[in-house]
Amino acid sequence: MEEKNILIKNTNSIVKIWNNELSGKKITTPEKKTLLILHGWGSNSDRWVDVAEKISTKNPNLRIIAPDLPGFGKSDALENPWNTNQYIEWIDELILHFELKEFYLMGHSFGGALASKLAVKHVQDINKLFLVSAACIRRKTAKKKTYAAISKLIKIFSFVPLYKFFRKAVYKFIIRRSDYTYVEGNLKQTYLNVITEDLSFHLPFIKVPTTIIWGSKDTFTPIEDAHFISKQIKNSKLIIIPEAGHDLNRKKPEILAQKIIENI
Repeated sequence: MEEKNILIKNTNSIVKIWNNELSGKKITTPEKKTLLILHGWGSNSDRWVDVAEKISTKNPNLRIIAPDLPGFGKSDALENPWNTNQYIEWIDELILHFELKEFYLMGHSFGGALASKLAVKHVQDINKLFLVSAACIRRKTAKKKTYAAISKLIKIFSFVPLYKFFRKAVYKFIIRRSDYTYVEGNLKQTYLNVITEDLSFHLPFIKVPTTIIWGSKDTFTPIEDAHFISKQIKNSKLIIIPEAGHDLNRKKPEILAQKIIENI
């Protein structure tokens, strides 16, 4: 594995590459293709090293590329808040940089949401799509409306001493599952931009062969989302990993890698 610093859209980004020595930047033969891995929110390419190395060992003719998305890992912080379309534009430039053609695309959680949009846009370039616990569905439930109301309410007390401590306590013990309180700078508004975009309507337009991989005990992207996505994407296969949660790459790397290898 090698780690490179590349400049895309005026953003310095770290990219990890496995088996890059096969043919330099461009892979032109059907036997030598690329798997592009997009990590989830708050994650980075380091958390995919185990999975990537297991895949690379079993399939040495496959080049694997795993970038740190802008704002995460060792890549530059965002100078302004982004939305999903700006991340898509950045990944488009990454695809051009590495001259990717007929490649495999895998996205986990937030990366899965990005991958689903890319699959519609790059239908001619992507051989196969892997959606791993993909956060494509953003339902406006009564619980989320309540949480939003709580968030607005606690802002009223921003003048109170120890407000930040109080706010974090509310998110941790009442709202619990929100990542908003754990991000800083422009990632705060970026997070709000991301979670308000429901990509359900994109799913029927995905024509790329798709493998959907999910943990049976995922509490962040519930299992019903996996079944919904599978129904919406006609040319898809659903794989449920028993007794697994959301972070399959960290808790079940051997199984996840094997499922990807079996379906490439």
